[in-house]
Amino acid sequence: MSRRRVRKSDVKALLTPRQLEILCCVRDGRRSHGYSPTLQEIADELGISKITVFEHVETLIDKGMLTRQANKARSLELTPAARFPDERPTVIPLLGRIAAGRPIEAVENPESVDLEEVFSSRYAVGILEVAGDSMVEDSICDGDWVVFEGRSNPNNGDTVVALVDGSEATLKRFYKERNRIRLQPANRDYAPIYSRNVEVQGVVIGVLRRL
Repeated sequence: MSRRRVRKSDVKALLTPRQLEILCCVRDGRRSHGYSPTLQEIADELGISKITVFEHVETLIDKGMLTRQANKARSLELTPAARFPDERPTVIPLLGRIAAGRPIEAVENPESVDLEEVFSSRYAVGILEVAGDSMVEDSICDGDWVVFEGRSNPNNGDTVVALVDGSEATLKRFYKERNRIRLQPANRDYAPIYSRNVEVQGVVIGVLRRL
């Protein structure tokens, strides 16, 4: 029960910055010219090799973001699963400060908060919805969204998105022990998960909650 917290397919859909750049090239090319760029044109645009583009395109097809017809140079098409940061409204008005302790004078200070800047990272950033209560003592509750950066090198004590034994995804605190990994829940009703086969998919950098 405690081990199935996020679906492997959700983790798989996380894009690297390079993959997002390639998706944008395909989108912008189709918008501007009515057809997709070739792999060589994408390589020239991004300053990388054609084989690198080919490898990323194959990964994007595997992730369900792109489709391609065999033996056609300009047949790359975006699927409905493709999403772009510049097409999502992430800017929320910041109207000032409000006291959560002793009352303070209300001061209006109209600004804005861009969630992409708040959770900016040199790694790809993704969001997963939490299902379950194994992390409640860390104030991560059922229905919350965890924001995580896609990296596989956590420090002990980090909260991570991890695959256990290649198939089961879970959200837990990460601890590297002598000859195994301990995935520690933040709920005394759940036991730790011990495994030598843990693949860290991301490290949590924030939590969002809608009341």
